[in-house]
Amino acid sequence: MIIGKTIQELFNLAGKVFLVAGGARDLGRDMAFAFAEAGADGILTSRNKTSAEKTSLEIAKKTGRKVAGLALDAAIEENVEEVTRKTVKKFGRIDVLVNCVGGGASAGSSTRLEERRLQDWESLHRTNLSSIFLLCKHVVPVMKQQRTGSIINIASIAAITGRDRRVYTDGMPAQAIDYASAKSAIVGFTRDLAAYLGPEGIRVNAISPGGFERGQPESFIKSYSDKTPLRRMGRDGTDIKGAILFLAAESSAYVTGHNLVVDGGFTICH
Repeated sequence: MIIGKTIQELFNLAGKVFLVAGGARDLGRDMAFAFAEAGADGILTSRNKTSAEKTSLEIAKKTGRKVAGLALDAAIEENVEEVTRKTVKKFGRIDVLVNCVGGGASAGSSTRLEERRLQDWESLHRTNLSSIFLLCKHVVPVMKQQRTGSIINIASIAAITGRDRRVYTDGMPAQAIDYASAKSAIVGFTRDLAAYLGPEGIRVNAISPGGFERGQPESFIKSYSDKTPLRRMGRDGTDIKGAILFLAAESSAYVTGHNLVVDGGFTICH
């Protein structure tokens, strides 16, 4: 009789090391918290060093794990190389890499296609896509040496469905179309990277979150929720943690090249 691992063992990250790029707030913060709560130690980053250190200290105090915060502009290769080196120096390995860096259109730039500048397009792709390429480029050699690892790229439902701009009300800026382009590229990159690294024992998956409620105008929250089968937006502190832990741990040991949609059903209706 084959005796497999228990559920507790499959979701246990004791002895593992994580690197969450973009882990100081919102979804990234929840992901780093989930890993530490499951027994892992690691590094989280932010462009703002103070923000990274503050969040890492909070997680360390609440979980008892070793968690440190580092400054990182993931679009600069030298910075990525330095953070990778510091993580390995401190913990000896990297078992889980989460690429949660990114963002929408820069403040003050128009999100209308006809008014987008080429430099806006290139900047958004550099922030959301080139950064993930660089992080994978420098962490993969560490995982290859280990012959194991889990990479999780954070995409978006923008990668798989068009956006009804009518939900953007009360002066809330609409999504720039290049954001959908960058997030779609992340999903494609994830699939082929999974094929490339599978023989090395490294799994690569993506998560495409839907909208999370964070103080948007009430009219937007209502309109968005009405378009979602679960009739609400995502909740920080809860809705992303199970998904990210599943893909990081042995619970998903036979899952690679997958894009896990966490959106309350929003995309099944669009």
